[in-house]
Amino acid sequence: MRIIRTLCAGAIPLLLIACADKNKDADASGVFEATEIIVSSEAAGQIRQFSLQEGQELDANQMVGIVDTVQLYLRKMQLLANVKAVRSRRPDMGKQIAAIEQQIATAKLEKTRVENLLKANAANQKQLDDVTAQIAVLERQLDAQKSTLSNTDLGISEESSALQIQVAQLDDQLRKCRIVNPIRGTVLTKYAEQSEVTAPGKALYKIADTEHMILRAYITSSQLTQLKIGQTVKVFSDFGEKQSKEYAGAVAWVSSKSEFTPKTIQTRDERANLVYAVKIAVKNDGLIKIGMYGSVKITAQ
Repeated sequence: MRIIRTLCAGAIPLLLIACADKNKDADASGVFEATEIIVSSEAAGQIRQFSLQEGQELDANQMVGIVDTVQLYLRKMQLLANVKAVRSRRPDMGKQIAAIEQQIATAKLEKTRVENLLKANAANQKQLDDVTAQIAVLERQLDAQKSTLSNTDLGISEESSALQIQVAQLDDQLRKCRIVNPIRGTVLTKYAEQSEVTAPGKALYKIADTEHMILRAYITSSQLTQLKIGQTVKVFSDFGEKQSKEYAGAVAWVSSKSEFTPKTIQTRDERANLVYAVKIAVKNDGLIKIGMYGSVKITAQ
């Protein structure tokens, strides 16, 4: 779900509150994190276009670069030419069997004439039998030719289908030559440059969803019963110089296992050795940065 951020010129900004006072009243503290994705190449070749910069904001599904596609494109053109050549060998069944069908039609007319002569005692039974046998032979020849032409057409169709599958595979490889950004976010690190040669799996850049931050904090077992998924809490970001800012947060995850308190994390009860990790989802206004310290105040439900 995408949340559209709107800026109101007449809105009253949140007041910065003294960090020392808030830390005294905070129930937990931690560090802000973000969903980070390392985007890797899916194709091998020279990077023809790749102009993004660190700190640049990108949209989801935005194409940010392309890997050389010349050889793949030429192979596709060759396969398409092969498909056209194979289809040109497809027989025209109507024209192939037209001659035999005409012979059968002529023989049937001859049979009708002989039957009329036989009724008038102007022909004998052998003449009628000969014409009937000729028609039977021609009909068997017609069936055999239809079967042969049908098998030939089926073989050409299967050969053409196999080539079409190869074309589809090349189309997929051509799509993978496009470097498409997966999520909306900010470029953190750029690992490759334009004109370099890349390979499948090689990292190109790292991007993070800095619009939706996560505060990873730790609470004691006594505080565990006060939290549940989706609960609203108050989050305070530490801007240094004893300044902080309040944000609305929501509990997104609570660990089911306890762990020892990290050295860099303080809890309300300093004597607590075992704590539970929690993740608080916070909507960023652009001021919160990855790695920044923050604190949590559990609100009454």
